[in-house]
Amino acid sequence: MSSPTKRRKKNDGSSQAVRSLNYFFAKQTAKAATNDAPQAKVGGIEAVTEENKHLTDEELARKLQEEWNREDQQRTQNQEQASSNELYEEPEKPAFDGACEGDANSKQSQPVEVEEIPKAAVPKLTNTLTLQSTASEEDTITANIPFDQSPLEFDPSNYIPNLQKHWVADGGHATYALLTRCFILINGTTSRIKIVDTLVNLLRTIIEGDPNSLLPAVWLATNSISPPYIDLELGLGGSAINKALKKVCGLDNASLKTLNNKYGDAGDVAFEAKKRQSFTLRKPKPLTIKGVFESLVKVANSKGNGSVETKQRIVERLVQDARGAEESRYIVRTLVQHLRIGAVKTTMLIALSRAFMLSKPHNADFETREQKDLAKMKKEELVEIYSKNEEIVKACFARRPNYNDLIPALLEIGVCDELLLRCGLALHIPLRPMLGSITRDMGEMLTKLQGRDFACEYKYDGQRAQVHCDEKGKVTIFSRHLELMTDKYPDLVALVPKIRGEGVSSFILEGEVVAIDRETGELKTFQTLANRARKDVVIGSVSIDVCLYSFDLMYLNGEELMSRPFRERRSLLRSLFVEIPHHFTWVKSLDATSADADIVQTFFKSAIDIKCEGIMVKVLDNLPNPDLLAELDDPSDLPSLPPTPKKKKPAKSKTNPKAKSTTTHTPPNDPSTEPPKTSGRRKALLSTYEPDKRLDSWLKVKKDYHSTSETLDLIPVGAFHGSGRKAAWWSPILLAIRDSSTGSLVAVTKCMSGFTDAFYKANRAKYDPDDPEGVNVLEAKPSYVEYNGGAGWPAVWFEPQEVWEVAFADLTLSPTYTASIGLVSDERGLSTRFPRFLRVREDKSLEEATEAGELADLYWKQEAKAPVKKEGAEDEDID
Repeated sequence: MSSPTKRRKKNDGSSQAVRSLNYFFAKQTAKAATNDAPQAKVGGIEAVTEENKHLTDEELARKLQEEWNREDQQRTQNQEQASSNELYEEPEKPAFDGACEGDANSKQSQPVEVEEIPKAAVPKLTNTLTLQSTASEEDTITANIPFDQSPLEFDPSNYIPNLQKHWVADGGHATYALLTRCFILINGTTSRIKIVDTLVNLLRTIIEGDPNSLLPAVWLATNSISPPYIDLELGLGGSAINKALKKVCGLDNASLKTLNNKYGDAGDVAFEAKKRQSFTLRKPKPLTIKGVFESLVKVANSKGNGSVETKQRIVERLVQDARGAEESRYIVRTLVQHLRIGAVKTTMLIALSRAFMLSKPHNADFETREQKDLAKMKKEELVEIYSKNEEIVKACFARRPNYNDLIPALLEIGVCDELLLRCGLALHIPLRPMLGSITRDMGEMLTKLQGRDFACEYKYDGQRAQVHCDEKGKVTIFSRHLELMTDKYPDLVALVPKIRGEGVSSFILEGEVVAIDRETGELKTFQTLANRARKDVVIGSVSIDVCLYSFDLMYLNGEELMSRPFRERRSLLRSLFVEIPHHFTWVKSLDATSADADIVQTFFKSAIDIKCEGIMVKVLDNLPNPDLLAELDDPSDLPSLPPTPKKKKPAKSKTNPKAKSTTTHTPPNDPSTEPPKTSGRRKALLSTYEPDKRLDSWLKVKKDYHSTSETLDLIPVGAFHGSGRKAAWWSPILLAIRDSSTGSLVAVTKCMSGFTDAFYKANRAKYDPDDPEGVNVLEAKPSYVEYNGGAGWPAVWFEPQEVWEVAFADLTLSPTYTASIGLVSDERGLSTRFPRFLRVREDKSLEEATEAGELADLYWKQEAKAPVKKEGAEDEDID
């Protein structure tokens, strides 16, 4: 009996009979009666059988998809053989009665007896939804490229033809799968050599296969889209990523929260979500390196009304088009700016220098080295050749830190001396500042500078500034991190015309901006300076006055001065510029020698008395003072830097071949292993300005270094619940150093001393896991934090964002922490005894926190002063 609804729907004049419910269930009844009969095939597709019932959804989908593909292929062949004028006649009894023509779902109907349809007469179905794999043929090709081979063995020409054949569909641009392959290999090793080799081979493949994608690839691999002095930030929050994952991967809030709790890292969450999405109805459009970079730039440039929606659409499209789980992982890590592959700036510059030594674009004519010739060289010769190219590339980037300038020049002329001219110093583009080495105390500083004339300067507690001015009077000011600060200091901009002396047209000078009381000249702390507004500051509204204490001049009237001695640069600065008390002046300084220990000590004390951090000590001339050398008893005994610790080869033991040495590095001052002294003098410390280098020609002597305990700049990454009076606060705090070779943060100690109650309360409020925004806390340990839980598991994990200055008694080998492991011992890392919090370093970024190598150097210095070794579990201060 036809239902009323069916009858109403057929009141359109149609003469077609209305099917009853019994008609639709009759086929199932017939099937039940013929279970033992051979299974029929419908349109060449095997119907659902008992065997198929045991298949998973994905296995069944794959099986059906293969059968549909075979059927489509057969239909295409039959159509090519059939006459173009032959008309298709529909059978009187269609095989799928009641089904819409072209309905893909009808392919899965129950088996029925059908009339044989001539194969040549079956039309090809178009616009039919089919299941699409999230992988493709190109992923297979890319996944087999051995980027981790030695660059002297890897040949990009073996893989580029196959890659380019598949890049044609994408405009000839290299696909993002190439970058993903490189990231996977880098993430799977901690060897710095392997990381560099992998990057070199990736860059060579792009240089020879698609040079236009090299610049975007370098930006993406270094986890940035622009240099620091250009304000181009993605501005994406975690909510945008979560929305994209929910929409694209079909996750609900509960599933997403479960993944976040389990993995913590946004990229790992995306990996797991995408891995479960094996098929999609829409075939992903391959992501290209150039396309991904352009999408990120669009996100950063989206401003004003509708920008949130625009950014969200771009993010969703990137996640949707990511083919496979690994691409999704690194796309999302790029979006949240936590790539964590260990490809830091220095590593990338080394890789670029070596890649252009071996490869060049097809239209370039600069010379490259033959792999065979390099492979025949001795290791020492190869290192020398590598070092020369690396120094050129590093020097260029230090003077002009922008890949947008460096990469096009490399593609055109390669690595050569001309590159230094192309990428030299330029006005309104900041150069990376020279840095000073840390000294443990005044005695160490005087020992290092024996036989030298040096200048002692007050180390003011302010903000380092680099001031540029051109012939037209345009002024730009940059921070030590190369960020633009011109808008922050309009009063300094207005001051520049007044301080330029006669004959000064353009210049680049460096100094320290310090908060000051204009009436009394009293210096104020950095915290006071930090309260000054950062943007859109109007001169009339300035409430915190500042003074610029200048100390160096790097560029004058179109000429670089960095190769001149410091004494000459300082003389030009003080003779050509006009001093304005309490507005613009020079750092207070004292010229001395290692023989003037008492005078230097008095000067140091005067710096501390006026609230300076300490003093900077700078070599004045390139060569030692002959008069001072004559006063030394034995000039050949000039102090030298401690040698780099080298690994001992473990002694082979027949009785116990698995025996290991507890300490695998040689202390610098071990007389049994020091090379014999020669009559030659130590290489002279140059007094030139060396951008982006930390040398002993500049030494820091700070009040905290001068005391009995050293200080470290550590990153808080987690915390434990306090007990007793501190039950409502976080105490102790887990602190970490950074490992530049892996990009990880490595736990080094727990600190619970030095905090005030006010700080405890503020810290608990800042890192509050119950905060609905949750921007400062993580739900699980992030993958880039290394901590084995040997000292207990934190109750909360912090979003790394601060640098804390911490004092301690000494460093010890630790069975618990792995900081600097492999640099001092292969079995134990380093930790601190009696750590004590001093202050939050608001003037330092995470990239300036203490590094694993620096921690190891401090340990060797400590061991050199204290022969009795203090080994064992670390003792953490309890207050």
